[in-house]
Amino acid sequence: MLLRKKLGNPLAETKLSIQIMTKTHRKITTTIPTNLIAPCGMNCRLCWGYIREKNKCPGCLRIDSQKSQKSKCRTTCKIRNCEQTSKGKTKYCSNRCDSFPCTRLKQLDKRYRTKYGMSMIDNLKMINEFGIRHFIRNEKEKWICPECGEMICVHKPTCLSCGYQWH
Repeated sequence: MLLRKKLGNPLAETKLSIQIMTKTHRKITTTIPTNLIAPCGMNCRLCWGYIREKNKCPGCLRIDSQKSQKSKCRTTCKIRNCEQTSKGKTKYCSNRCDSFPCTRLKQLDKRYRTKYGMSMIDNLKMINEFGIRHFIRNEKEKWICPECGEMICVHKPTCLSCGYQWH
């Protein structure tokens, strides 16, 4: 009886703990195809350009059937059009390139580290060392909203599904 008074309503607390457990142990079902990992190491699945509805970017490695503004950006991207990646020597920037990380990649990495807490260079090192599948598994765990279990957008400070403020 004393225990009940300290805990309050045991049924309500059991319900609460089940809800919390459900949120934290939710099965992650989001898929990230390998062609959504850009040559620079960006996971396009986390990018606002890919997630948004209007003028949606198909992702750097995906073929765009629509002539969108993003298609123009992708055709002029220095990293995507680098000799190593454009000639099919490698899909992603890697330490096999003499200039890795190049000036453009360093600039991009600095901006993303500062603004979004993500490192393109670290992403690429992980891909090069452990492979793309390992990287994708890691991304699924790293960028999941702790509240609802959905993938978050690296460019937005709140979860687009539930509003949880993560940044």
